Amino acid sequence: MDGKYNNLLCEIRAQFKSKELTPWLYQYPSEIIRNSATNWYNTYQKFLKGQCGRPKRKPKTDRGSIYLTREVFRFDRCEDGNLRLFVGAKTNNIGYLSFKSHGKFEIQNSLYISKECGHYSVSFCYENGKDESELSSNAEHLAFLQGSTKEYLEENTIGIDRGVKIPVHAGFQTFDFSDNQKKNMLREDLYIKILQRKLARQKQGSNRRNKTKYRISSHHAKKANIRNDFAHKTSRLIVNNKTKVIVFEALKISNMTRKPKAKQDDQGQYVSNKAKQKAGLNKSILNVGWHIIEAYTKYKAYQAGKAVFKIPAPYTSQECAKCGHTHPDNRKSQDLFVCGDCGNTDNADHNASGVVKKRAINLILDTGTVLSDDGVLQLKSDSGRGGNRKTSRAKSSTRSTQRNVKKEELVA
Repeated sequence: MDGKYNNLLCEIRAQFKSKELTPWLYQYPSEIIRNSATNWYNTYQKFLKGQCGRPKRKPKTDRGSIYLTREVFRFDRCEDGNLRLFVGAKTNNIGYLSFKSHGKFEIQNSLYISKECGHYSVSFCYENGKDESELSSNAEHLAFLQGSTKEYLEENTIGIDRGVKIPVHAGFQTFDFSDNQKKNMLREDLYIKILQRKLARQKQGSNRRNKTKYRISSHHAKKANIRNDFAHKTSRLIVNNKTKVIVFEALKISNMTRKPKAKQDDQGQYVSNKAKQKAGLNKSILNVGWHIIEAYTKYKAYQAGKAVFKIPAPYTSQECAKCGHTHPDNRKSQDLFVCGDCGNTDNADHNASGVVKKRAINLILDTGTVLSDDGVLQLKSDSGRGGNRKTSRAKSSTRSTQRNVKKEELVA
């Protein structure tokens, strides 16, 4: 296997070192091309095992990154006293790169040089010194919690409800962008709108149009930094809570932010499908950053020895956390929940977080609960393999027998 792997990488590397086919890569160090080929091969092997998506070709855009190993870079103290990064090999020297360090660091065996919005950055990772072999996985946490009592779970479980008006509602705690962050977001949106109008009037391929694109991307990057900062701070506060089990809704954000389909009437004329309103809702959902909040909470909770589960999301905003009555009329407004059965009145987001917690506790205490690959708590009958689902053929036969019985009854 290793021999085939090395031969494959040598073939990939050789075709990119050709003067005729790729003259712009001929003078590049072979180690850099080898690193890219290795990353592609490893990603493709993970794709064949079902661990990730198929590797894609990098488009020709402003964004990009390059992976360097220890033999093609070093840090030198130059004559002016500044520390610079040298990239190159013995025969192919690219040169020195000046950079601004944000703190003291040790020399690593590998690093990434990335470009985004016209700016370059150097990044590498450190080991935090923690022994991850002693940390428990979510499956091990579930096996332990299934032997606990309901009182223990009530005390150590917290449900997380994510929304647009209030990004995160965790029990009695709410997490929202600060007034300064909201102000900066609105300012960046205004700049983007002005620059987009300017971009539409400029000639394609011109230098001024490219400069405008850089300015637009820089404003989008500022918005992304605000979301990233909010996600880090919120996830840290959630994990630092005394609770040991954190439960999210299994939201399918890609489906929730999908464009509406075109609608036609009986005569074939296109009618309004409320695409403008849906676009505004999609923008609000994506602007909050639900996914990165969940992702940051997961890895921080894993390091802290806490469990993070997900439960099915349907009707969590319509169900009463006290009696379990579910009806669309229970949700009176964005922030008001009034149960039509028991009369429970509560904040709608607080009630939804209570429903998430209640569902998670019931699933954990059920011995038939399993954990899916995505970390969703579900019963064995709902998990697919080994379930009690009927096939389409069985369903059709059942329907046909019902029809025959009805015909016999009519004939009789």
